[in-house]
Amino acid sequence: MIGFIGGSGIYDALDLENVREEDVTTPFGDPSAPVTVGEMAGTEVAFLPRHGRNHQYNPTNAPYRANIHALKQLGVERILASNAVGSLREDLPPQALLVPDQIFDRTSHRPYSFFGEGMVVHMGFADPYCPHMVDHLAESAGTATEEGAEKGGTYVCIEGPQYSTRAESEFFRAQGWDVVGMTAIPEAKLAREAEMCYATITGITDYDVWKQDAEVTLDEVLENAAANETAIKRVIDHAIEHLPDERDCDCGHALEGTINTPSEEIPEATKQQVDLLAGEYL
Repeated sequence: MIGFIGGSGIYDALDLENVREEDVTTPFGDPSAPVTVGEMAGTEVAFLPRHGRNHQYNPTNAPYRANIHALKQLGVERILASNAVGSLREDLPPQALLVPDQIFDRTSHRPYSFFGEGMVVHMGFADPYCPHMVDHLAESAGTATEEGAEKGGTYVCIEGPQYSTRAESEFFRAQGWDVVGMTAIPEAKLAREAEMCYATITGITDYDVWKQDAEVTLDEVLENAAANETAIKRVIDHAIEHLPDERDCDCGHALEGTINTPSEEIPEATKQQVDLLAGEYL
């Protein structure tokens, strides 16, 4: 089963057959919406709108842990996602697409890990997106859309829900980063902890606030997010239909060697909470 997490502007599922809804409860609460499950080209697909069907969750309080855990419970091994982002580059205009391969985290009020309460896990995160999935998404964009998508680049993730200040926006540009958004973290970190492949395609909605003749507004973001929806869904459709059967990466055993606390010292309640994720290692 393949998971798809839709960002701003994508609140309904892809064109799926034999559709059903799954109400999933997790040890970390309920996901942002019931999971829509269906079939595409013989592949089962599970869809979740990150912000809820009516965009009721802001970037800080979205139930990231419940969303990832719910997909894991349903048998998802690989996740494709989408994000609405602002551009930090003149040559990356609104309605362009980019598949990032790096993240710079500037958030501070989110649960970053499934593990805690007497259990310490040090997860490698040098390459935050699955390289195999990054390649596949970029290739799919090149085939499924006229303009394609730029491959590679850094997504700087801010806390939000406010947009950047001009000083922040200029700082991000000075670092050579490519896009700014609010939802890459902790989703990518949690997918890695859950040993799931994860990559995202970002749709540019604005120039943030660094550009002299541009001022990011909600109306602009929503208008361009809606315009990006068709292209992003085409990319995801193609990526799902042509996804190789085998996972050509190390994501499937990312937890191996990362648990620092001896199993016998981890509280039983914690073991039960993370059994689906780490039970085989404990």
